Amino acid sequence: MMGAPRPDPWLHGYAVAVAGATFALIFAGGLVTSTGSGLAVPDWPLSFGQVFPRMEGGVLFEHGHRLVAATVGLLTVGLTIWLARREPRAWVRRLGFAALGVVLLQGALGGLTVLLGLPDPVSVAHAGLAEMFFCLTATLALVTSGRWLDAPAPAPDFGSPSTRTLTLVAATAIYAQILLGAVVRHTGAGLAVPDFPLAFGRLVPPIRSPLVAYQLAHRAGAFIVAALVVWTAWRVLRRHGGQPMLRRPALVLVAIAAWQIWLGALTIWTRRAVIPTTAHVAFGALLLVASLTLALRAQLLLRPVRGASLAAFAPQAATR
Repeated sequence: MMGAPRPDPWLHGYAVAVAGATFALIFAGGLVTSTGSGLAVPDWPLSFGQVFPRMEGGVLFEHGHRLVAATVGLLTVGLTIWLARREPRAWVRRLGFAALGVVLLQGALGGLTVLLGLPDPVSVAHAGLAEMFFCLTATLALVTSGRWLDAPAPAPDFGSPSTRTLTLVAATAIYAQILLGAVVRHTGAGLAVPDFPLAFGRLVPPIRSPLVAYQLAHRAGAFIVAALVVWTAWRVLRRHGGQPMLRRPALVLVAIAAWQIWLGALTIWTRRAVIPTTAHVAFGALLLVASLTLALRAQLLLRPVRGASLAAFAPQAATR
């Protein structure tokens, strides 16, 4: 039988490498869409009937994306086997098998996207599943770390909503915003509203088409996410600022959110230039994982407190 979990720096390092490779895969996928190379290779799983076609033009981006995807798939197989053999926590082993199942499904969706000619629903699903897979690999990297395994006893979590709940809401909102961004991206609505921060020179423009509606909804979603990120970070810093495992991801979350908003503006101002557009996709994924990291650590380090106020747990403050 497997004993209590102990930090394994090799396993953790490998899990981090898989998560890093997954981020590279998301960036490579963003390049495919940003350069309009989604159908540069019309067949699948081979490319023009070959394993290694000539890497030029759009083929470089599309086939390069497939090569990175294959590498990530193989790395995930290795991680799943490693976890199955060495990880004593059943729920972590199940996460490994879930990651393997998702990466296989993601590969099939990618092939279906090409074979069906880039239909919007399948393309959006492919983008959304990629983010879920990134979250799974990042979670495996997080829970195999020594910091996670050696975490201190949980502290009380005050407030309504609690910090635990607030971090989960923020992460969920960010994922919903990413899905909305995928709709904007794959329906061609990226420049449906050509100016920023105004929209057709107005704060509230007329909605003349579904594409304009998608773009405006994405902008409204960005405002909601930004507000949630600031609220979440303020709560963490105010009540749990002495805990580095919570303080650091909260600060990182704010920094990435600010950069992501700037990249979104650059995407409009540069008329969807390849680099800022792709970076906007990549940093959206980083924002999601940063929020997930904070949410998971909050679940680990904080415990719910029912029917109690903050003052009840701070008697020292009342006597000063």
